Amino acid sequence: MRVKTGLDILCRDEFVSLRGRRLAILAHPASVNAHLSHVSDLALRAGLDVRMLLGPEHGFGGIEQDMVPVADRPELTGKIPIVSLYGSSVDDLRPAAAAMSEVDVLLIDLQDVGARYYTFASTMRYCLELCAGTSTAVVVADRPNPIGGQSVEGPLLADDLHSFVGAFPVPVRHGLTMGELALSVRQQGVDVDLTVIPMEGWRRDCCHDQTGLPWVMPSPNMPSLSTAIVYPGACLIEACNLSEGRGTCRPFELLGAPWLNGGELARELNRKPIKGAICRAVSFRPMFQKHQGHICQGIQVHVTDRELFSPFFFGLMFLQAARRQVPDLFQWRSEPYEYVSDRPAIDLLCGTALIREALDRDQDVDTLPQSWQSDLRAFSDLRRSYLLYPETDR
Repeated sequence: MRVKTGLDILCRDEFVSLRGRRLAILAHPASVNAHLSHVSDLALRAGLDVRMLLGPEHGFGGIEQDMVPVADRPELTGKIPIVSLYGSSVDDLRPAAAAMSEVDVLLIDLQDVGARYYTFASTMRYCLELCAGTSTAVVVADRPNPIGGQSVEGPLLADDLHSFVGAFPVPVRHGLTMGELALSVRQQGVDVDLTVIPMEGWRRDCCHDQTGLPWVMPSPNMPSLSTAIVYPGACLIEACNLSEGRGTCRPFELLGAPWLNGGELARELNRKPIKGAICRAVSFRPMFQKHQGHICQGIQVHVTDRELFSPFFFGLMFLQAARRQVPDLFQWRSEPYEYVSDRPAIDLLCGTALIREALDRDQDVDTLPQSWQSDLRAFSDLRRSYLLYPETDR
C-alpha cells in the first residue's frame, strides 16, 4: 500500500490553493512528504509567501525534551521567524492574535500518534479556536493515525479535567486522524474557516508500517512505531515516580524503578496473561530524567499481536502490579504537570479521578473497563459524523 498524505496531495497539486496568500506553517520534524522533504522547504521551493513558522511542544526542530520551554527564534536562514507555541506559561500555548492577523492561512501539518494526551492535537485545537471568527483560514494536511483508526480505548475526558494533555472530549485512544480531530472541533461549535486535505489510500485498519510511508520521529521520545503502539498506556507512568524509560533507547517500552524486582513483575504481568503482548524482565539505566544514572529493574513490553493488544489497559495493569510489589515506595507525581498544579497528573492523563481512586484502594483493574464501555459506544456513534475514511469490517 502507498498512502499519500495531505502534504503529498498539496505537492502534487503544486500548492495551488495556497498561492498568493500570506502563509504561516505549524509543523515539526515529521512534517515531511513521501520523499522526506519538509513542508517548510517545499513551500519555499514552490514560491509560497511564508511569513511565519510555528513550533509545538519540543520545538519546530523537535529538539527539546518533554515539558521543556522552547524559545522563539527570530529568524530562519535570515528570513522567516519561528514562533514557539510551548513556552514557560499556559499563555504561550497559543499564537498571539496580532501575529496571526498578519497571515491569510495557517497550514497545519503535524503527525499524531493516536493518544489524547499527545499534545500536538491540543496545539492544533488552540490554533483553530484562535482563528475562529477571524479572517485567518486554517488548512490541515492530514496524516495517518499510526496505530490505526479502528480501535478506541479508555475513558472519555471529564468536563472538569480539560488541559494541554486533554483538549478533546475523546477516549484515551481515539482512533482519529488529525484532520478528523480538526473537524470535530468545528462540529463542537468553533466557527473557523477550515479545510482538511484528506489522504489518499489510507484505511482505518492500517498501522503506519502498512502505509509505505517513512517513519520520522514526531518527538524526541517517539523513535519508532513500536513506541507509538505502547504509548497510550505507558505514558501513564509519567504520572508517578516510576521510570517510563525516558533517557533510554526504548522510551515507553522499558518501565521500572530501582526498587522493583523485574523478574517478579514480569511473572505477575504474564500470569494473567496480557492479550497480544509478553513482558520480559530487564535492567536499564536512564541517562536523564527520572532515576538518572541509577539502575532500574522492570520490564520491557513486547507486543506480539497489536490487534489484540490494549495499551491503555496494559498501562493500568503495570501500575497496579508495580505498586503492589512495593506499595510504600510508590508515589503519584506531585509536581505541576503540563502547566497544571491543582490536579494530579494521573487524573489529567486518564481524564477522570476514578482510576486513581480505584488504584489507591487496590481495586482490581480488571473491573475498570466496564465503567467506560457505554461512553465508548456513544463516542463511536458520534465520531462517524466527522470520519473522513470509512470504517472497515473486522
